[in-house]
Amino acid sequence: MAGKKPAFNIQILNHSTVEQTGVEERAIRFTKRSIKGASKMQGLHMVLSMIDLTTLEGKDTPGKVNQLCIKARHLHDHIPGLPSVAAICVYPSMVSVAKKALQGSTIKVASVATAFPSGQSSLRIKLADTRFAVEEGADEVDMVISRGKFHAGEYAYVFDEIAAVKEACGKARLKVILETGELGTLDQVKKASTIAIAAGADFIKTSTGKIQPAATMPVTLVMLETIRDHFYKTGKKVGMKPAGGISKSKLALHYLVMVKETLGDAWLDKQLFRFGASSLANDVLMQVAKETLGHYQSPNYFSID
Repeated sequence: MAGKKPAFNIQILNHSTVEQTGVEERAIRFTKRSIKGASKMQGLHMVLSMIDLTTLEGKDTPGKVNQLCIKARHLHDHIPGLPSVAAICVYPSMVSVAKKALQGSTIKVASVATAFPSGQSSLRIKLADTRFAVEEGADEVDMVISRGKFHAGEYAYVFDEIAAVKEACGKARLKVILETGELGTLDQVKKASTIAIAAGADFIKTSTGKIQPAATMPVTLVMLETIRDHFYKTGKKVGMKPAGGISKSKLALHYLVMVKETLGDAWLDKQLFRFGASSLANDVLMQVAKETLGHYQSPNYFSID
C-alpha cells in the first residue's frame, strides 16, 4: 500500500534566517585545509566515485550518450583500481540508450524531468515526464522546483509538487534541484532546502548547470546545514549534490572537507553525496595519473565528451 503523502506545515519555515557573513567565513575556512599524499589520493578516488557524468543538450543523440557511457565504463584503463562514476545523467528520451549501454555495470542512470530546466509547465505534464523517465529505466530522477511559485510565496504548491513527483518516482531516488542561482539569498536557499526535504527529497541539488552562479561553497554549506538539522531532528539522512562550477580536483576536495566536518563520515559516500560536474572527471584523472605515474599526462589522453 502506498504511503501517505506528507502535508505542508508553514511552521517548518520559522527558522529560515541565515547569517550570511558567518556562512561565508565558515566556507572559506574549509578551503584552508591541506590534503596531501595518501589522503589526497583517497580523496581523489572518492570524488571520482561521486561524479554524475552529464549530457543535457538539445543536440544530444544516442551516439553521444553511448560515447559518454563508454567513457564512464573506461575512465582510464591504464590506471588500475579506479572507481567508476556514480551515474550518467540524461534527458528522459535518452534513458533507454544509457540503460542499455551501462548494462552489467554499477553505474546508475539518472534522468532530469519536470520540464527541466525551467520547470515552467503543468503538474500533469511534469508527472508524465517523471513516469516516462522511470518507465524507461531511470534509477534516479532530477527534478526542478517551480521557482516562480516559490518567489510568489506559494510554498505549499512547491511542497505538494515535490511530494507528487516523489510518489511518481516509485523506487527511483529523487534529487530536487533548487536552482540556487535564481533564489537570490541564502535565506531563500535554506527555505527551499527545508521545503524539499520535508516533501520527501532523497537528495537536494544546487543547480541545473544552465544558470550562473551555480554551486558555491556558501550555498552548499547552507544546504548541508539544513540536511544536518533535519537529521538531528528526524534521524533521516538526505543526500546533497552541488552541480555546476566545480571543475577542479582541489575545489572538489574542499567540498569533501566541508561535507565531513558538517555532516560526518556517513555522507562521504555516493549514496549521500554527488558532484554534478562532468569536466571534473578529467581533472581528477589527471591528478590521479600525476600521483600514480609521477608526472602529468596531456589532457589529450582524456575524452572531452
